[in-house]
Amino acid sequence: MNEKILIIDDEPVLLTLLQRGLELEGFRVITAQSGEEGFQKACESHPDAIILDIIMPGTDGWTTCQEIRRISDSPIIMLTARASAKDAAKGLSMGANDYLTKPCSFGKLRSRIHNALHQEETGPTDDWQWVSEDGTLQIDFRDGAVTRRGELIELTPTESRLLTYLASRRGQVVSHAELLTSVWGLEFAEELTYLSVYMRYLCQKLEDDPDRPRYIRAHKEAGYYFTAKRGPSNGSGQDRSASRPVLSAQTA
Repeated sequence: MNEKILIIDDEPVLLTLLQRGLELEGFRVITAQSGEEGFQKACESHPDAIILDIIMPGTDGWTTCQEIRRISDSPIIMLTARASAKDAAKGLSMGANDYLTKPCSFGKLRSRIHNALHQEETGPTDDWQWVSEDGTLQIDFRDGAVTRRGELIELTPTESRLLTYLASRRGQVVSHAELLTSVWGLEFAEELTYLSVYMRYLCQKLEDDPDRPRYIRAHKEAGYYFTAKRGPSNGSGQDRSASRPVLSAQTA
């Protein structure tokens, strides 16, 4: 194992307990008691994963998450006493990969860490690139890069995995459970709120009108699908999407 974990939390007792527990699991652990110290250690030590509190003196977890995300793609797990759905959505929008509320069992945290470190690659594709009919949107499956009208779209690692998985199954309705388990892991199979939040963010970044999406669409009570239509440079692609009415991803 030997992966390096950075824990950023201002509670010394919790830091000690988490450090001991994770070291017994074979992880190398670095700790920080403030956002400023945590950011510095993230820059210096290049951790494989980060556990981040929100409520801290000085620089809080929200800002720390944004600062770390600018310099690192390492998975960030927010572990906090803030338990509202609004806070969870905010954390995910700022680049966190997961959001757990205190109190949280060590077993659950350990499972989430393993899941973050060992995310499965998205499904295989027949070709390496997808381009929309009008050339507006382009997805490169080799590195997950997405451009819109020639400008690179900044996606979080989770957003990128979700989009490339959907696009690799383009034209097919992919169930909520399949998306959740493929992108997040088996224990997320029923976390529909996670999926809805990320779909909303993707629509806001990809679509001209998120309320009337062209690319990502929701099929009521079934899942989501990515349009199969693409430009001639990538070969023909028949739209095999369901003929039944679909809802905006915003309403899922």
